[in-house]
Amino acid sequence: MTQSRVMHFEEGNAGLKLLLGGKGANLAEMTNAGLPVPPGFTLTTEACREYYGAGKTLPNGLMDEVQSALSQVEERKGQQFGGSDNPLLVSVRSGSVSSMPGMMDTILNLGLNDRTVEALAEQTGNPRFAYDCYRRLIQMFGNVVFDIEGIYFEKLLHSKKNSLSIEEDKDLPVEAWKELIESYKELIVRKAKQQFPQDVNKQLELAVEAVFRSWNNHRAIVYRKAYNIPDHQGTAVNIQSMVFGNMGDDCGTGVLFTRNPSTGEKVLYGEYLINAQGEDVVAGVRTPLPIAQLEREMPDIYKQLAETAARLEVHYRDMQDIEFTVENGTLFILQTRNGKRTAQAAVKLAVNLANESILTREEALSRIEVEHLDKLLHRAIDEDAKLDVLAVGLPASPGAATGQIVFDADKAEEWAREGKKVVLVSMETSPEDIHGVIAAEGVLTSRGGMTSHAAVVARGMGKPCVCGCEEVRIDKEAGLFVAGSVTVNEGDWITLDGSTGRVILGGVTLKEPEITVELEELLEWADDIRDLAVRTNADTPEDALKAREFGAEGIGLCRTEHMFMSADRLPVVQAMILADTKEERELALEQLLPMQQSDFEGIFTAMNGFPVTIRLLDPPLHEFLPHLEELIVKQLTMTHGGINEGNSREKQQLDILIRKVRNLHEMNPMLGQRGCRLGILFPEIYEMQAIAIFRAVLNCQNNGVVVIPEIMIPLVGHVNELKIMRELVERAADTVFGTNKEEQSYKIGTMIEVPRAALTADKIAEHADFFSFGTNDLTQMTFGYSRDDAEGKFLSHYVDHELLRNNPFQVLDTEGVGLLVEMAVEKGRSTKPTLKTGICGEHGGDKESIFFCHETGLDYVSCSPYRVPLARIAAAQAKVKLGGQRC
Repeated sequence: MTQSRVMHFEEGNAGLKLLLGGKGANLAEMTNAGLPVPPGFTLTTEACREYYGAGKTLPNGLMDEVQSALSQVEERKGQQFGGSDNPLLVSVRSGSVSSMPGMMDTILNLGLNDRTVEALAEQTGNPRFAYDCYRRLIQMFGNVVFDIEGIYFEKLLHSKKNSLSIEEDKDLPVEAWKELIESYKELIVRKAKQQFPQDVNKQLELAVEAVFRSWNNHRAIVYRKAYNIPDHQGTAVNIQSMVFGNMGDDCGTGVLFTRNPSTGEKVLYGEYLINAQGEDVVAGVRTPLPIAQLEREMPDIYKQLAETAARLEVHYRDMQDIEFTVENGTLFILQTRNGKRTAQAAVKLAVNLANESILTREEALSRIEVEHLDKLLHRAIDEDAKLDVLAVGLPASPGAATGQIVFDADKAEEWAREGKKVVLVSMETSPEDIHGVIAAEGVLTSRGGMTSHAAVVARGMGKPCVCGCEEVRIDKEAGLFVAGSVTVNEGDWITLDGSTGRVILGGVTLKEPEITVELEELLEWADDIRDLAVRTNADTPEDALKAREFGAEGIGLCRTEHMFMSADRLPVVQAMILADTKEERELALEQLLPMQQSDFEGIFTAMNGFPVTIRLLDPPLHEFLPHLEELIVKQLTMTHGGINEGNSREKQQLDILIRKVRNLHEMNPMLGQRGCRLGILFPEIYEMQAIAIFRAVLNCQNNGVVVIPEIMIPLVGHVNELKIMRELVERAADTVFGTNKEEQSYKIGTMIEVPRAALTADKIAEHADFFSFGTNDLTQMTFGYSRDDAEGKFLSHYVDHELLRNNPFQVLDTEGVGLLVEMAVEKGRSTKPTLKTGICGEHGGDKESIFFCHETGLDYVSCSPYRVPLARIAAAQAKVKLGGQRC
């Protein structure tokens, strides 16, 4: 047997995950640990890669290896695959390296045909069970292998139940199953233009090929893209002897988490069904029972399950998601894997496992998916809000969401693309709906439980989800649902409370979340470990205070232009821009100065004792004026309406404004008269801002506030620009501080966002106390991309087709932009070894980019207030992973 293509469970271990996939590696690990795992073997990811390398054709000799491995399973079980006396049945399941729950395909009960089903019925003495298994096989086979939509099979099943006035599948008599099987076969012939195969070896070959093929189905591709899973990994295929939870009332199947995956609480959490197969639980076909009830129904099984759960959790040092089946009173473990969890649960689990000495603090921090921390701070419904509760379902994934309802995934994606907030409503979701779940604010299903597809996927994405809400009666074709006496139509607004299961009519005010005790503890550990300081980008005292609550150690970017946009200030700013003389401009600036000073005093007070980096005015002046098109329309309206004594002056002012806007117009304003270029041409603007900063410093100091001001000159590309601007700021300091200037501590630096500045950083550092890398503009100028145009037109195509690994405006391009950052740091510190360096673009809140900043030796990162916890943990993770690699 070629080890790299087919391996028995006994031959593998957890260390072979890249070859065996997560499921295969865990089945091997559990088998070797002596747990009750049905025997089987794994077709490796290497075989999958060979399949795609051969143009989606099974590799030569692979099925011969499968048959050889299968014969050993037959020997162990004392059964024969396709045998007429004691037939062996197997499952064929996918098993990717990275967990992708429900994204690929599974087929159960392979080995049944018209002959072996009779043998199974005779062997078990339970014909109803045997023919139920057979119809399940045909249904799954038709869906997975022949790509026939499951709804066609479901319609036939529902029609049969209705004709017999039966509600539950388990109550259908054996003759009904036989009739249904023939209907299923006819459906396959009609839809697939071929027969359901009676040759069991052909079944197996087609099933293996279908599972390999499912690696590149639409939902799997969408999921891999959403979670950055490499396309080249491929999937393993696990072939395992069947055990049955649907043979009678001493049988069952379920899913168990070793801790609550929503909260992290140390309690067994899961669901089960009596007399059912595993797909019934996760597919949401029946609403299952809570796992605690199993202790009453099957106490011995529950005890074994609890002991196994504890053993697996300690072994894998993580919360486990366990699939189990009970056959005739005997427990079998079908799968274990690290359980998907909410962000809250992830933090609580990490802290608790460290406090229980299962993990070290460094390991606990490294376990956190920092992207989830954005979602950890879930919004919640305002407690004072008046709620019109329509129904209550299962609280499957916490948080609150409000949006317009849609009933299919495609429309959810379409509406979300149009900027609408949507809530996806469905009887149950399936893996095919992954793109709709991604697009939606939250998910509501009328069927399914806490471990159904919708629940697991929503939890993994940090989205609110309410499942099993049977009070909601959905009519997808009519585009509505009914709850009690209320009808809610597509496009109407509802609110979901995923923490309580409530479905609420209309939009509701949502409350911003708070940091949990466990997150506080985790963040304290991160702060003890990390080297990078974490600052925030904040333009108001309110933002600054919120960032301090999240642990920001200062402001890395305060954008002064945002202070000019309020209704009471904009007219003054426009008067400054429209001024024809320096005197007129200075008059407007005199009015702006106390406003700016007040802003800075508020921010300094909020950041008492922490550094505040203030960027002087950066954007082009035309951004503060009305759009030319709007002004021209107004001009034409006035002209055609006739000019009279009452509006002639207004018309003159409008003509002047249009002329000024045209004069300020630039072909490429992002590369035009902005940043330090404004300060050089109109030094009175920067002078006003510098004086406002220094006056605010004095006032705050007089009130006992510790102020650490840092003044940043934007868009410097040449050393002479910074030299001139530094001299201007120093003169302003002389004006405000006078003879006490030497007692004041402040820094003057620049934003490195022009490639030339990075290339000549050694010269620029002569006049800079710090460098702050504005990686948004640096990325634009390095790539030659206009961000607004690139992201709307071609950048998504580049990422989708892997021309670029990531959107460079979201994840720092370390090979190009990063090279400039490294060069600037090295050159700058060669001139001034004590030079402070940081990053203040959006990359300051991205994990990969933070790792790069740590490795490059920057002093701090700066990000939006709500990403500060993420940055603190990512900075610690960088230290744990990279350690001494820091420059």
